[in-house]
Amino acid sequence: MKAKHRRVFEAIFAVPTRGGILFSDIKALISALGGDIREGSGSRIVFELKGSRQYLQRPHPGKEAKKYQVEEIREWLRQLEVKL
Repeated sequence: MKAKHRRVFEAIFAVPTRGGILFSDIKALISALGGDIREGSGSRIVFELKGSRQYLQRPHPGKEAKKYQVEEIREWLRQLEVKL
């Protein structure tokens, strides 16, 4: 795993929840963890990791993930017991 993926992982688990995390960086992290990413209809994105799925909407108009999206990804990764 690259250093950039580690920084994104640490940013996701930072409390209080950080803003400014690029959605594309979250996608790259999930891929680096061995996950699959599928584009759904419209702006829907499906992340799949360890047989579990997380559905999110691509942020718009910006490129940064909303804080609630970061919190959802954090909780999902906790449930899956993902560690670096």
